[in-house]
Amino acid sequence: MTKSSEISNNKELSPEQREVLLNTLKARFDKNIDRHKGLEWANVQAKLEANIEKLWSLHEMEHTGGEPDVVGFDNKTGEYIFYDCSAESPKGRRSVCYDHEALESRKQHKPENSAVGMAAAMGIELLTEEQYRELQRLGNFDMKTSSWIITPASIRKLGGALFGDRRYDTVFIYHNGAESYYAARGFRGSLRV
Repeated sequence: MTKSSEISNNKELSPEQREVLLNTLKARFDKNIDRHKGLEWANVQAKLEANIEKLWSLHEMEHTGGEPDVVGFDNKTGEYIFYDCSAESPKGRRSVCYDHEALESRKQHKPENSAVGMAAAMGIELLTEEQYRELQRLGNFDMKTSSWIITPASIRKLGGALFGDRRYDTVFIYHNGAESYYAARGFRGSLRV
């Protein structure tokens, strides 16, 4: 098993890993029907089996504690949409600054990685503010943690980055210096299959 912040370089899963992952995803899908009303697991599984590289990304999401689940279907593209649905920001993706530029700007006490860098290595994207708010309509997430989200270039250019959390039964979007990192802040990703 790799350290939580490390991403596997081997982008192929063994047949056993694929089977375990598909069983885990199916169990989560069946347990959380409210997240994907009207969608059938057999169709999702067929799409996954036809896109093996996406299975690897879902494996990385699962391996780092994201608990990915189907949250929608795009009728225009024919893609299923997965988000990290862990109750709190994924454990294996915390204590990271926002992006590579922020990581390089730290002279002391650098984190091991950045949210944007980890997401790219995993083949996923950080949630946008809109996606983060969509996720929060499906349940109560980040009640004790927070998650970096895609930051507009105008804010990032000035050194900031955005994150979201839920407190007082309200979803908050706030800012921090992009180079900051905290044990309770990670990031959530999305993947289209």
